[in-house]
Amino acid sequence: MRADRRGSWYLLTGAILGLVVGLFYSWVVSPVKYVDAPPYALRADFKNNYRVLVAAAYLYSNDLVRAEDRLAQLRDDDPAQSLAMQAQQALAAGRPEAEVRALGLLAIALGEGFTPPASSTAHSQEAIILTPGAENTTTPPGVIGTPANTILPSSTATPTPAEGASFVVGETRLACNPAQPVPLIQVEILDAAQNPVPGLELVVTWEGGEDHFFTGLKPELGLGYADFNMTPGVVYSLHLEGGEQEVDDLSAAECQAEDGSRYWGSWRLTFIQP
Repeated sequence: MRADRRGSWYLLTGAILGLVVGLFYSWVVSPVKYVDAPPYALRADFKNNYRVLVAAAYLYSNDLVRAEDRLAQLRDDDPAQSLAMQAQQALAAGRPEAEVRALGLLAIALGEGFTPPASSTAHSQEAIILTPGAENTTTPPGVIGTPANTILPSSTATPTPAEGASFVVGETRLACNPAQPVPLIQVEILDAAQNPVPGLELVVTWEGGEDHFFTGLKPELGLGYADFNMTPGVVYSLHLEGGEQEVDDLSAAECQAEDGSRYWGSWRLTFIQP
């Protein structure tokens, strides 16, 4: 009986040693080397770079079918959504404007099945610089709600009209939604036919700072939609890039729920083409 037991332990020890030696050989001595790996097998940051290159090529050629074929190589469940999310992350991470615009416009084109107007691709010749492995952060999605509670504004938003502006402010109101965790500036841009306009750049400024964001990067909320996170206590001004009309005195304002608790509301602005 002792001899049988000892023999079993020897077999187990030999199997373990064989497994360790095999793993060492396959991982250290002769690891697998990928040559000409398909796009879907790339690391996540290289997949991001691949999307940027496809988007840049699309802006140059306006060939949506070819862009779709190239993105299909990544095997994303929803290529348009993947592009839109990457555009949001790139915008939050301070990536070049041309990169954000390219990703956003291709996401819009895939979602709608058409190429945006030439005016939306005005910056297609700008250089796009890739930084593999760059850390990205995600901007929390905006939630558009219908005001249903008492509004306690702590400031007013005052549009400054100007003649000859391509878009004018049609509405400015405080939207109260308890499900929205942070105060936002929510913008919707419509053309003269009341259609949403994607790919337009908005500029928000405050004392000592400036940021840019674009419509269409959150297609699930509308192609003409864009939002910006406000910091309570900071006063902002907003205008369209190249536009003359500016909305001043935007700051986080409180709403009151039915139980008396307070939470931050979001400013809702609509720009309309006359």
